[in-house]
Amino acid sequence: MKIHEKYIRRCIELAKNGLGTTYPNPLVGSVIVYDGKIIGEGWHKKSGGPHAEVNAVNSVKDKSLLKKSTIYVSLEPCSHYGKTPPCCDLIIENEIPNVVIGTIDPNIKVAGNGINKLIEAGKNVTVSILEAECKELNKRFFTFHEKKRPYIILKWAESQDGFIAPILQQAEDDIKKREPIWITNEFSRQLVHKWRSEEQAILVGTNTVIDDNPRLDVRDWTGNNPVRIVLDQNNRIPKDSHIFDNQGKTIIICKSITATNEENTIFEGIDFEQNPARQILKGLYKHQIQSVIIEGGRQTLQTFIDENLWDEARIFIGNSCLEKGTKAPIIALKNIEKHSIGNDVLLISRNHD
Repeated sequence: MKIHEKYIRRCIELAKNGLGTTYPNPLVGSVIVYDGKIIGEGWHKKSGGPHAEVNAVNSVKDKSLLKKSTIYVSLEPCSHYGKTPPCCDLIIENEIPNVVIGTIDPNIKVAGNGINKLIEAGKNVTVSILEAECKELNKRFFTFHEKKRPYIILKWAESQDGFIAPILQQAEDDIKKREPIWITNEFSRQLVHKWRSEEQAILVGTNTVIDDNPRLDVRDWTGNNPVRIVLDQNNRIPKDSHIFDNQGKTIIICKSITATNEENTIFEGIDFEQNPARQILKGLYKHQIQSVIIEGGRQTLQTFIDENLWDEARIFIGNSCLEKGTKAPIIALKNIEKHSIGNDVLLISRNHD
């Protein structure tokens, strides 16, 4: 069993290379071992592209060795036709006799069918190796399929005295400058952009867009921009805001739809008087969104906290005091990790059931 753990751990390492680029597919790594040596490995890189098992098999130079090898994969090989053929068929066709799997796929299209297909084909199948680690790797994918909602990450920055924004001063011409006021240092801000590249979507409230006019992109990092989710209950956001630039998919959630959908801008209506957080998540599930960072403002964050609809909270504490302004959300943190980023402190809390 220990030797199985060694190679599944390598599968997990490989799979992490796809974080942020495989949605709506899971992160998967695969290793092929012959006579105690790795002869092939691969990971899933992008939806519609080859799966991990395909890349692993293709990397094997001497294909004749496959008939005497073991293939390791962090997630159950698929058994259905999607954008690519089933990986179970690939394993069977290449006559790989041994298959070791980290965890079963929660997607109802697979969910044990891949394992059954391999067993019926006479393969020696071993399941549940480092299962907890493999589920943690795909916490977004498992949450989406098991809870029918995205994996939810709350994120905000607060001052030493517990404020997330100062009281905005009016400019001389009585028009507010629409730009963010930074509480954290540049390294923390860069880390946030890295996080954005890893998650499928980012969600903010009306006032955040009106006050800061954010782009909600990953300009300080390399990677895909997240889908932008914006709450605009009463259609108050100015049309010259960056979120209306059509540069990426943007979903505007409002009470009444007053504009038509464009190529990258979609309007969704909900009843803000009836459990808005749950309605929002239902809409995101419909759009196949597997993970979302909720970045503000306070009312938006507190809505999800009060409904206990969150999986992680990532809270930066800056090195300054604001004395007055918008108070930080109220949340009961548990399972806290503490990190230092320059003179900022980062708290990460997991909301386990």
